[in-house]
Amino acid sequence: MTHQRVPQQAPMIPAVKPVRDEGYGIDADFVIYRLEEAGATLLALPGTGWSTRLRSSSLEMVRSALESYGWSETVVRPAVPSAEKISRMDEALGWIPLIPVDRYVLRRVVGARSLVHPVTDRHLYPWRRLGKALGADHKAIQRWHGQGIALIVQALKAIA
Repeated sequence: MTHQRVPQQAPMIPAVKPVRDEGYGIDADFVIYRLEEAGATLLALPGTGWSTRLRSSSLEMVRSALESYGWSETVVRPAVPSAEKISRMDEALGWIPLIPVDRYVLRRVVGARSLVHPVTDRHLYPWRRLGKALGADHKAIQRWHGQGIALIVQALKAIA
């Protein structure tokens, strides 16, 4: 009976696409801009999709009739992002796993700060709110965010 040698698997490294820096250098400002753009794109995506079940309120004629009588409140929704924006979002959000797993607090801070409302351009989690949620001073949260961004920049420069 012969034994076949099974090749060892490489350690799990997050799959990161090549960075498109659009002619700019990879630095902290670039990474923050791209993460905030990705967060705004993520929040602009529709929360629900079409279902296979027919609902009477999903018909355009019924919906317009209900809206014309003021039976529903108007909600300002951002435009659905383009396919290019969604691709850029996937690329940028793929950078967060470049922060080591043992630094999970930095991952949380960087991920939370990347969420920017697509209409108002305001952060969903200001520094003080993050500090309260994590039980830390807002200045420490800002410092941790900077450390997380620096780790991402360092990893992206090593890839590029």
